Amino acid sequence: MRQNLPRAGARPRVEGSRARDWSEIQERMLVPLYEAVYARLGVGPGTRLLGLGCGSGLALLMAASRGAVVTGVDTGCAERLDLARERLLPRSGDTRPAVAARIVEGSPRDLRHTRVPAFGLVTVFEPVGCRAGDAEGLGELLAEAVPFAGRGAAVVLAGWGPPERCATTSVLRVAARLAEPLRGPRGWRPAHRDDLEEVAGRAGLRPDGSGRVACPFGYADVDSAVRGLLSTGLFDAAIGATDRAQVDKEVTEALHPHRRPDGTVWMPNVFRYLIARVP
Repeated sequence: MRQNLPRAGARPRVEGSRARDWSEIQERMLVPLYEAVYARLGVGPGTRLLGLGCGSGLALLMAASRGAVVTGVDTGCAERLDLARERLLPRSGDTRPAVAARIVEGSPRDLRHTRVPAFGLVTVFEPVGCRAGDAEGLGELLAEAVPFAGRGAAVVLAGWGPPERCATTSVLRVAARLAEPLRGPRGWRPAHRDDLEEVAGRAGLRPDGSGRVACPFGYADVDSAVRGLLSTGLFDAAIGATDRAQVDKEVTEALHPHRRPDGTVWMPNVFRYLIARVP
């Protein structure tokens, strides 16, 4: 079935199938990042965590499995939030162990309508610095969220590592090249060394440590790789400037050097995280 594409320059709407591609293929690529952050900060019983841009909720589920009380907030794809609710919120007849979780569709401002004890940890696991203008938008989001965090609370920001340490960079450059005619605000760009520190500084947060984590992107085949990568939204501007078929074709070609003899796709990457504190 042909996908309905937006006019040139518009951001494509995320369909339910793409949300599934994210939750079933792509989201797990960042599991080593989530694990490293939670281990370093000792996330467990007694942790009250606020996840900004929580998406389909895998990072929240991992924190909840450690005993944390989690709240996820997202203004984006409703389909991803539905998947987060499926993962975290009990349904009638559900025999899974209950977790302490809340999912909010909206912004941190919407938490003001409920009695929420101060959070001790705020996470932003969507990588900063991969879209032009995303750092500024994150600054606004943090300004809304920080008032709900306690003094000394940790705020974790994540971003891509150096381009030369990230094999996926060569594929993401396709997004930048195809989106060039638009020169729009959503196009991909390489990460800058101080992206995370600059965002934390503008939000009035105090840096308190950082780290790097290997997060290889591995896929069963090229088709899964294309679907997973496009589910990130980093190719939306490219689709808007050209069309889905062109983007699929060029991403497939860019993946060729990363295809192994058994047909799987493997791209080593390094991600950074910054821990900052609420003054």
